[in-house]
Amino acid sequence: MSAREWIEKDFYAELGVSSDASADEIKKAYRKLARENHPDANPGNAQAEAKFKAVSEAYGVLSDPEKRKQYDEARRLFGSGAFGGQGGGFGGFGGPGGFDLGDLFGGSQGVGGLGDLFGGLFGNRRPGATGTANRPRRGADVETEVRIDFTESVRGATVPLRLSSPATCATCRGSGARPGTRPRTCPTCAGSGLVTRNQGAFAFSEPCPDCRGRGSLIDSPCPDCRGEGVSTRSRTLTVRIPAGVSDGQRIRLAGQGEPGRHGAAAGDLYVVVHVSPHRVFGRSGDDLTITVPVTFPELALGTTLTVPTLDGKVTLKVPAGTSSGRTFRVRGRGVGKKDGSSGDLLVTLQVAVPSKLDGKAAEALADYARATADHDPRRELNELLGR
Repeated sequence: MSAREWIEKDFYAELGVSSDASADEIKKAYRKLARENHPDANPGNAQAEAKFKAVSEAYGVLSDPEKRKQYDEARRLFGSGAFGGQGGGFGGFGGPGGFDLGDLFGGSQGVGGLGDLFGGLFGNRRPGATGTANRPRRGADVETEVRIDFTESVRGATVPLRLSSPATCATCRGSGARPGTRPRTCPTCAGSGLVTRNQGAFAFSEPCPDCRGRGSLIDSPCPDCRGEGVSTRSRTLTVRIPAGVSDGQRIRLAGQGEPGRHGAAAGDLYVVVHVSPHRVFGRSGDDLTITVPVTFPELALGTTLTVPTLDGKVTLKVPAGTSSGRTFRVRGRGVGKKDGSSGDLLVTLQVAVPSKLDGKAAEALADYARATADHDPRRELNELLGR
């Protein structure tokens, strides 16, 4: 893609955010649009697939602080009809009465630093500058989501993950050329990706119109990726979810993102893990929590309870006189840790009050109330209040 085509695209509009949107706002907008237009959710829908590619391209630029800075600066300088000038110049800069863009960017000839400004976004350069149009570029990072159940988050799990994302074209192996052929150096720009045009006393550099700033020509494009070297395909990865993963945690899979260009490393894949809640157990850090209902006699007289865990059952001795709401700790029955140890199971006892008593139970409870009439459970509270 040439500098002109890139700058004329409004990546902010693609994501539906303002130009001063924060990184979190950009990420949130991208994730929403990517889910809505994902090829897996819209099989056979070419419009949704095109939108998915567009928002992925926009996010690839706006999620990178350096690329976003360069993109914003380029749009500020050239985004409003800036490429519409005559004679190969940029907008009104090239006509009579204009000025040399070399002065603006500090170059001695032509556009000077303009190639450097575009270089981070487009991989282009002016003749004689350092770097090349075909210099390696690391692939963009990719983010996806997976949902696991509570038990899997505690114990760890291996889950299949199906992705539809840009990947190196398997047919041409990323060259963009039909198998058996290869790209050739563009004779117009000699592989630089830029051409210099003279207009009177001024010289201007712009993306090569023949190779569109790439520096090479593909005479016989690959039929699968149409010369891009990258195609959207579905793939299935086996992802190992470590024990103890928490809801919302991101797992990084190095080298599983978008492929790099011209031999550069691929980006990374980030998997956001969502954990479904459990009907019985909760979690507090590395500890599991459970609330167990008990009767008043069990707390008053003491008892031995059988308490469920994720790995079976344990017995818990409750001493006489235990208060409702007290929490007991069962060692090693919690969440697995990185060092191989485990957190604990926190068991909170809660008195279950019957909604209705039969005659004998009500009479027995009344006898108990009379027998303990001298015991005032609110005495200390009343003393504190001065009553």
